[in-house]
Amino acid sequence: MKSAKPPVLAVGGPTASGKSSLAMTLASMIPVQIVNFDSMQVYRGMDIGTAKAGKKEREKVPHHLLDLRDPDEPFSVGQFIPLFQETVLRIDDQKDLPVAVGGTGLYLRGALGGLFDGPARDEDLRDELKDRERSEPGSLFRILEERDPETAGRTMPNDLVRIVRALEVLHLTGKPISVLQKEHAFSDRPFEAVVFCLSPARDRLYRWIGERVDQMMERGFLEEVKRLKEKGYNRNLTSMKGLGYRELMAHLGGEMNLDQAVERIKTNTRRYAKRQVTWFRGEKGVRWLEFESPEEIPDLAERIVKIVRSPE
Repeated sequence: MKSAKPPVLAVGGPTASGKSSLAMTLASMIPVQIVNFDSMQVYRGMDIGTAKAGKKEREKVPHHLLDLRDPDEPFSVGQFIPLFQETVLRIDDQKDLPVAVGGTGLYLRGALGGLFDGPARDEDLRDELKDRERSEPGSLFRILEERDPETAGRTMPNDLVRIVRALEVLHLTGKPISVLQKEHAFSDRPFEAVVFCLSPARDRLYRWIGERVDQMMERGFLEEVKRLKEKGYNRNLTSMKGLGYRELMAHLGGEMNLDQAVERIKTNTRRYAKRQVTWFRGEKGVRWLEFESPEEIPDLAERIVKIVRSPE
């Protein structure tokens, strides 16, 4: 990683694939500091459900961009980008290697190469699209699936804001927003970045997801959500729509029993992991690390260190 630009090593991939474990293993081999790019770990008090690094990990290795906001405070990728870039420059000044770790691909893309803003909003078109959705619920997402399946694959069917914007860009430019984003990505990179993504076999990943959810529940995930609810954080907040939080909020609201909520968390997490893989597969220059067992993490770390130390 020899370059005039500050270096960044990024570790991405689906939830429960072992990203944090790999980062901590790297930290035992070379001087690094870890920079979060998970959109939910920026919220205070949301620790168990986001698999946030604990006190022991933070004492061993400096962690950055955690606990930036209370759950009712807005936070966006636009706010994240300058914070990430400032943090990387500070770590580089300290002669450590910044290791970005997380699963929110949009945050990483923006931090490393900026975001495609697209054409100006067309309010008449947006009103027309919203009117259609009101008269035919679900119709806009079906159109997106047909015209831009890549964007649809990483968008929640009820995320009307992103769906409308994607269709607006498609109408105004004649190109899917996913194509325009790729054309723009990394066109003016502030860093020399090497991006790795963990890629365990799907059946193993799904098993690990189930095990992680069970471990979260044993560690007090439900009690964490109860505390958040008691503090007045409601289900309409962006933070409370995070995986696990929305399901347990529904349970606390009497909509399902606890077993049903836990199973729904596992199902929704598997679906989210699939969308994460789709996102990272669409990114340029990602190096995939295929493995079958957590015991292989040290070997993966050694491979990464060799690449980092390479003069190429």
